[in-house]
Amino acid sequence: MMLSAHEFLDASILIVDDQEANVQLLEQLLSEAGYTNISSTVHPHEVCALHRKNRYDLILLDLQMPGMDGFQVMEGLKTNDADSYLPVIVLTAQPGHKLRALKAGAKDFISKPFDLVEVKTRIHNMLEVRLLYRKLEDFNKVLEQTVRERTAELRESEARYRSLTELASDWYWEQDEAGNFTKVSGPVLEMLGVRVPSFTGETGAEEMTGWNEQERAELQAKIAARQPFLDFVFSRANPDGSSQKFQVSGEPMFNQSCRFIGYRGIGVELIARQ
Repeated sequence: MMLSAHEFLDASILIVDDQEANVQLLEQLLSEAGYTNISSTVHPHEVCALHRKNRYDLILLDLQMPGMDGFQVMEGLKTNDADSYLPVIVLTAQPGHKLRALKAGAKDFISKPFDLVEVKTRIHNMLEVRLLYRKLEDFNKVLEQTVRERTAELRESEARYRSLTELASDWYWEQDEAGNFTKVSGPVLEMLGVRVPSFTGETGAEEMTGWNEQERAELQAKIAARQPFLDFVFSRANPDGSSQKFQVSGEPMFNQSCRFIGYRGIGVELIARQ
């Protein structure tokens, strides 16, 4: 992600200092550097409300102020749930306050009296990090929304698919990658000649006989090879002399990482018992 010069110069900056002379000096410095979105206040009690309203890209915060010092202001800013990143550069003439300010959440510091080159450099560096952080936040929000929308579309598509397959067939089934049935609609287990007692709730069920073993082996080979099959026909002879013929279609399923996750398919009985 790249930042343009316009994004830098249009960044919103709040100057907080109880000394009007310091405020004017920083405003002049920033204006001469090309920054166009500059605000200021000499009242530290206003900072939290102003930031909640405007979400500044950068706050230049004096530490030594009467009534409410910079450390108290930073504690108040931390309560802003809408912004987990504290975009603060502290202004201080006390060397001992620098480490304390960083531990309190400030991202950088500028020493007093001001060195103009240092001020410009630290502000530029801080804004680069801040603006990239915000871009990443916005990108993640768009990505999350896209994922939610796509997931909803896939669920709707899957629901339509199942509805259509159930209308167009006698049986619908899904199997996991180990061949276990996870979804069944209709007597598909009988159709395939497979018994899954733990799934059907049956115990001691006998395997149904009379299948054309050559056809059945061919179908099972296609499934084992993870191949799709369309309108595959196979038959069964029943003990009472009647016969049945079935037509099945199925396809392997894969996740977004192209990993095989199972099979799904449909089937119909072509010839009723005679």
